[in-house]
Amino acid sequence: MRDSDKLKRGTVVVVGVGYDGNSSFMQGPASAPSKIREVLHCGSANLCAENGIDLAEHPLFKDLGDIRTDEAVDVFNEIEDTVRMLVEKGLYVLTLGGDHSITFPLVRGYRHQHNRLNILHLDAHPDLYDEYDGNRNSNACPFARIMEEGLADRLVQIGIRTRNPHQAEQAERFGVEMMEMRNWNPKIGIDFNGPVYLSLDIDVLDPGFAPGVSHHEPGGLSPRDVLNIIHGLKVPIVGADIVELNPKRDPTGVSAMVAAKFLKEIAGKMIELNP
Repeated sequence: MRDSDKLKRGTVVVVGVGYDGNSSFMQGPASAPSKIREVLHCGSANLCAENGIDLAEHPLFKDLGDIRTDEAVDVFNEIEDTVRMLVEKGLYVLTLGGDHSITFPLVRGYRHQHNRLNILHLDAHPDLYDEYDGNRNSNACPFARIMEEGLADRLVQIGIRTRNPHQAEQAERFGVEMMEMRNWNPKIGIDFNGPVYLSLDIDVLDPGFAPGVSHHEPGGLSPRDVLNIIHGLKVPIVGADIVELNPKRDPTGVSAMVAAKFLKEIAGKMIELNP
C-alpha cells in the first residue's frame, strides 16, 4: 500500500481482501476481488457512475491492490492495521471481499478515526450469531462482534429474511434496527445523522439476479432497489465493503458484473458526498 502516501486526502481507494477462511457453508469468495476487477475492466461497460462521476478519469479514485491474507499473517490484524493506516491518511476505503467475517476488522480499523459511526448493512442474513459451529469469527457473526465492542453507534439492516429466535434476541440486545424483507417498502426513507459505513453482502439480492453467492435465499431485493438505497444516502459514506460474491457459482459472470456495478455506484456516491 505504499502508493497511498502519494494520494490526496478524500481519495476513494479500492482494496481487495481475498479471504474466505470463516465461510460457514461454502468457500469461494476468496477469488471474488480479482473477478470483480476483471469484469469492471472487461470493456463491456464504462466506468461512469450514474451520478456522472467517471472513475476512469477521476483523480479521487485509486485501486491499491490486495491486503495480504496468506498464512504468514494474522489476517484480521492485517486488515485492521492496513485500513487504520489508510483512514489516518484521510482516505476512504472501499473493500472487495471475501467472506463477511472481514467486516469486523474493517470496522475496527475505521472506528479509530470516527467518534461516531453508523452502519448500513444490506444482507439476507443478520450475521448476529454469538458463535456459529464454535467459531465466533464466522461470517455468520461479524455484527455481534462489532456491537459487543461498541464499534457502531447505530446498526440498520435491510433485506433480512433468515432471522431466527437467537438472532432476534441478539438484535434486541444490541438495539439493531432490522428491516426484514417481508416488510420491505422501497419508499421507506433511511435517515442518518452522521457518517455511514456501508456493508453490502451480494446475497441481499434475490438469487434470480445474482446466483453467484454461497447462500441462495429467495425473496430478496433487486439490483435497482440496492442502487436506490445507495443513491438515496445523504450523509458521507466514509467506508464500504462488498462481500460474499462466490465466483464458483457464477459461471456466466452476471453476479460479478452486478458487484462491479455496485462498486461504481458506491465509489461515485462516496466521492459526491464526502468533503
